[in-house]
Amino acid sequence: MKLSLSYTRLSAALKDRILILDGAMGTQIQEARLKEEDYQSGPFSKWHIPLKGNHEILNLTRPDLIKNVYLAYLDAGADIITTNSFNANAISQADYGTEDFVYEMNLSAARLAREAAGSKYFVAGTLGPTNRTASLSPDVENPGYRNIHFDQLAAAYKEQARALIEGGVDLLMLETIFDTLNGKAAISGLIELFDELGTRWPLMISGTITDASGRTLSGQTLEAFLISVKHADPLVIGLNCSLGAEQLAPYVQELSNLANTFVSVHPNAGLPNEFGNYDQTAREMADFIKPFLEDRQINLIGACCGSTPAHIVAIAQFAKNYVPRAVPESQKLSSYSGLEALILRADANFMNIGERTNVAGSLKFARLIREEKYEEAVGVARNQVEGGAQMIDVCMDDAMLDAEVAMEKFLNMLTAEPDIARIPVMVDSSKWSVIRVGLKCLQGKSVVNSISLKEGEEAFLSVAREAQSFGAAIVVMLFDQEGQADTFERKIEIARRSYDLLVNSLGFPPEDIIIDPNVLAVGTGIEEHNAYAVNYIRATSWIKNNLSHVRVSGGVSNLSFSFRGNNTVREAIHAVFLYHAIQA
Repeated sequence: MKLSLSYTRLSAALKDRILILDGAMGTQIQEARLKEEDYQSGPFSKWHIPLKGNHEILNLTRPDLIKNVYLAYLDAGADIITTNSFNANAISQADYGTEDFVYEMNLSAARLAREAAGSKYFVAGTLGPTNRTASLSPDVENPGYRNIHFDQLAAAYKEQARALIEGGVDLLMLETIFDTLNGKAAISGLIELFDELGTRWPLMISGTITDASGRTLSGQTLEAFLISVKHADPLVIGLNCSLGAEQLAPYVQELSNLANTFVSVHPNAGLPNEFGNYDQTAREMADFIKPFLEDRQINLIGACCGSTPAHIVAIAQFAKNYVPRAVPESQKLSSYSGLEALILRADANFMNIGERTNVAGSLKFARLIREEKYEEAVGVARNQVEGGAQMIDVCMDDAMLDAEVAMEKFLNMLTAEPDIARIPVMVDSSKWSVIRVGLKCLQGKSVVNSISLKEGEEAFLSVAREAQSFGAAIVVMLFDQEGQADTFERKIEIARRSYDLLVNSLGFPPEDIIIDPNVLAVGTGIEEHNAYAVNYIRATSWIKNNLSHVRVSGGVSNLSFSFRGNNTVREAIHAVFLYHAIQA
């Protein structure tokens, strides 16, 4: 896919100097002391509900005011101005009954900014978080309930971004992400739009830390958030809103240490006072951002709620004396996330995946799901986590169940429990439609279990591409159209072919590939089965030596299936097998 003309230009500028983002739009609009008639004019004359406070309507009713705000920030020293489109999405505008005007709002916001910026400055198309949260229930009595769905969010963001691009923006900014699932839905919509347009625009992703715990509103740590949105391949990643520069300082430092992209920050002008106003002066704010500059933590800086052109003047005067952060080399570490990060480093032990939340792996779990006792079923997951599982496999493949409905209900209940939701989820099904439903419920970086070449290369690449758009890692089972790989030669042949298709044809990150060489039962009485465990171990060594950055998994209980009922023997077989398999 080709890059937009602005991509190279913006990348070069971010390497060259610290760029200045503008300040708050809302603060400037409030300073204008507008009345209801400023909002209710033109197509909105005598609107059926009050519109005051819907600042995005002003792109159509008071374009003069909006353009003057843009010009004021450019005069203050901003290199990038952000469009007045924070709430210009169908979901937020539904509160005013103005969702049919979303395209026009965004188109006007972008065109006004483009006129103000000319060709010298950059325009960022702002996409706010909406007024809904996809990861959390608005009803404390019903934790599994959601009042917004992934697909609705993706469609709303896609519509908004299309208009902003048509209006001439240089980059798109996903701003104030307080729920990463909302952000992932936005990314999904943007990827779909870029595919349709055949061009990729620069993407800036800015999350928000809501309190001193260092987590988002939906409970993710900063590192888990970064892992969850990495698949968007953002040009810039940063933090904004919620806290002032002083309170954000430790998280900006953490972000700078973790990110392999350009880093941005646009904090509030301190914390609001008892009346909801911001008292931090321009000079005070500039003093608080000074460590970000001195320690080379950032590439882009601006201001958020409560800020004015005066704040941008002070920031710009400070920033011109410092050099930008150098972007570090990317490390190909296999990483996953729930509310917290799970990273497989060179010194990490092997990872345990809990499979009791698989209807085929636990009679109790299957019974609870069939009886729709979801709260008790969540308790099974909790026991897995408390027992040491670092990831849980969730599977609803049962002839007695509507697997899609069961998957969504269970995962929505699961994500409401922070002590369980802290670890990543492996979404398991033989039906891709069920896996898709599961991925749309999870804000973290999940694992798909599984895909294979059983239905041919085209189908294999199609589901892998969709998994990639969700940011999920994938388990690749060593099957092809001729059947399951059982010999060493067949295992390495299919592993090589799968890897080449994913990495070389699709550009799938190799560190997100988990190959399962099929743990098959020994001791069956059939002579050719005797080498199954050894074939698995040999194949594991070959994969590790020949397919860079790939991980290997296996369902260990399959190995001793012939000895079911004799746990002493089964445990001994598993212990010996694991010893050699882990070494391999």
